[in-house]
Amino acid sequence: MKRSILIPALVALLGCGGDGGGGGEETTQAAIQPLGTAVVSGVASFEGTPPANPPIDMSEEPSCAAAHGGSPTDPRVVVTDGKLGNVFVRVVSGLPAGPYPAPSRPAVIDQHGCLYAPRVLGVMVDQQLEIQNSDSMLHNIKAVPTVNRGFNISQPRAGMKTPRRFSTPEIMVPIECNVHGWMKAYVGVVDHPYFATSGPDGAFTIRGLPAGTYMLEAWHEMFGKQTAEVTVGAGETTSVTFTFKAG
Repeated sequence: MKRSILIPALVALLGCGGDGGGGGEETTQAAIQPLGTAVVSGVASFEGTPPANPPIDMSEEPSCAAAHGGSPTDPRVVVTDGKLGNVFVRVVSGLPAGPYPAPSRPAVIDQHGCLYAPRVLGVMVDQQLEIQNSDSMLHNIKAVPTVNRGFNISQPRAGMKTPRRFSTPEIMVPIECNVHGWMKAYVGVVDHPYFATSGPDGAFTIRGLPAGTYMLEAWHEMFGKQTAEVTVGAGETTSVTFTFKAG
């Protein structure tokens, strides 16, 4: 099996990190009490030739450009061997009625090399989102949700951390930077813990489900949404594939 990118149950996850260039960054989320032992393990595939990511002019931020080998691009599309990263997958129907308590450990989004890392992540309603600045320069973080309350905060120094929370489910909340207009991230706010983000190998895993039939939704910032129905028994693993393509 390919590795899980976001495991919402059973065990606490590893810490966050990554270079912001695509999926695969581990997202911190505390353990919860699982509802069952079923697993949905899937892959996001890409059909055809992926569009080229546009170059980013970081000439005014040479340290950021250097962090990306001097030729940074906007990582909108991350495709490796026909597999698509940064696809946010969640259960949209079939779960027992909540409420589901938010985990105590925060989800983390970092600013490194003038990019957000990870670019796509999920949080539960009322879970703390910790925004970090790893760059020795000013970043201004602007959330522009539709149903949640937005925010606009400055972090002028490396090492700064700012907590924020979202009170209402929303797919997705865009995050921008008013100083560096190319910086984008997307946060999926969900009222249960059964979601995942595909890594650069396209893989995702959702664990701890009770036996049942579920509707899944997969979202990508460039290629829209897809849905799939899966049925999984207790102690079983069911596979699902989402196939995206340009246009």
